[in-house]
Amino acid sequence: MGKVFTPERLVLARKRRRMTLAALSRESGYSPQSITAFENARKAPSAETLSSLAVALHFPVSFFHAPPAPDMLPGAVSFRAPSKMNAAERDSALSCGSIAATINRWCEDHFTMPKPDVPSYPDLDPEAAAERVRVEWGLGEAPAPNMVHILEAHGVRVFSLAPDCLDIDAFSTVRHGTPYAMLNTRKTAERGRFDAAHELGHLVLHSGYQSPRGPEAEAAADAFASAFLMPKAGILAQQVNNADVLRILSAKRRWGVSAMAFAYRLRTLSLLSEWRYSQTAKQLAQLGYRKSEPKSTLARESSRLIAKVFEVMRAEGKSPVDIAKAVDIFPEELNDYVFGLVPIGVAGGKQKTAPVRPGLSLVR
Repeated sequence: MGKVFTPERLVLARKRRRMTLAALSRESGYSPQSITAFENARKAPSAETLSSLAVALHFPVSFFHAPPAPDMLPGAVSFRAPSKMNAAERDSALSCGSIAATINRWCEDHFTMPKPDVPSYPDLDPEAAAERVRVEWGLGEAPAPNMVHILEAHGVRVFSLAPDCLDIDAFSTVRHGTPYAMLNTRKTAERGRFDAAHELGHLVLHSGYQSPRGPEAEAAADAFASAFLMPKAGILAQQVNNADVLRILSAKRRWGVSAMAFAYRLRTLSLLSEWRYSQTAKQLAQLGYRKSEPKSTLARESSRLIAKVFEVMRAEGKSPVDIAKAVDIFPEELNDYVFGLVPIGVAGGKQKTAPVRPGLSLVR
């Protein structure tokens, strides 16, 4: 008896690759009507047909025989700037989330992962909620350490967004009690930290399926991120009232945030007047701080949890390729979701991997 074809997997793969029925038809040589019949379970493709579809979609044939992947419901996902996103971008990002959830399911089956421990404060204003979370997580008034590590330590499954989804800043959701955050890796380290804090804001303030969405929710998550990364007491203690650009550039390094975010925080705390903030923002933009952080030495944050999984596997004579095979994707695809931590072949036959930091212990 042959392996069973899973129609939902074909839909997932097509959406992941942002292909219309017509585009997949051109790539595979099969009619849109046939592909529709496969996706609607009215007809199962032959082995030869499925092989052609797999090549066109760049997934192993086994991907289409696996059980349906965990779904990501659009209404339960918090996207940054959703109004700027077309349906293909949204569906591709949601498909990334489904594949990331499949990777997470494999990890949970083989390791003991941190249990979700993200508080929910839907009735608090963002500033108060951020202060409460900081107290609960023992951060005091000091700068937040690595945001990805903080999220992972409290049970959030953090994955990177695939390169073709990098027009999307980030998104988060809660699936069967497990919180997820998908982060863009091409932005500056400072903006990456803010994105992670922004998604934490959604998880704290808007974790329910019927939670607020849209500009108001995004503004609240931004306010949470600002307060979480730059706590009021800590900023006031730094004595940055009416700070000039040089002082801002010096102070923002302490908090691991962008110069623009730091200046905006000073304005919200009434440490810069509206006029002074406007002038400061113009100066920072002229210096290149609108879209980047010139001369920044801050490293882009990555996953400690996934690195630890890979470390344990290496100790057992296995590699990330085994995970890719187990979840029915190619190693290059796996690398897209794990912050590029899959070993990369280099000259001389040796492999290069990101350093593994000690920490989160995983028990088999």
